[in-house]
Amino acid sequence: MSRAFVKELEDAAEELPERPISPHPNLVTAEGLAHIEAEVTRLQQEHAAAQAANDRTALARTARDLRYWTARRATAQLVPAPSDRSKVHFGSTVTIVRNDGRRQTFRIVGEDEADPARGTLSHVSPLARALFGKQVGDTIEVAQKEAQIVEIA
Repeated sequence: MSRAFVKELEDAAEELPERPISPHPNLVTAEGLAHIEAEVTRLQQEHAAAQAANDRTALARTARDLRYWTARRATAQLVPAPSDRSKVHFGSTVTIVRNDGRRQTFRIVGEDEADPARGTLSHVSPLARALFGKQVGDTIEVAQKEAQIVEIA
């Protein structure tokens, strides 16, 4: 392999695109803030290891990810768990029943901690926005179909 080709690969590794930062407020739960802190700590360690090993690819990746998580930590707005369970708020766990009978439960959380497969939903998602301020018994429209709120915890 020619040195020029290797140099091109190294330069490409150093020019990773930045991770996009959401324009929405960075609301987080206590668990979400702990996750951000853990990511920053982990990436600092990985970055130090990459520096010691002179691994330019790992340096580029960890530096980029560290910039992202440091920015997320700096803008994080910790929202306490909701005390009012009569309406849906950030941090609420909401159970809905869809028209087809499917029952789904989601906790509304920050963007970085959202994982619908694990039952967490970003506060900026269309479903979460439809749920905010609603009460048990209210009906919302989800994907052009209706669903009823049956529980708020």
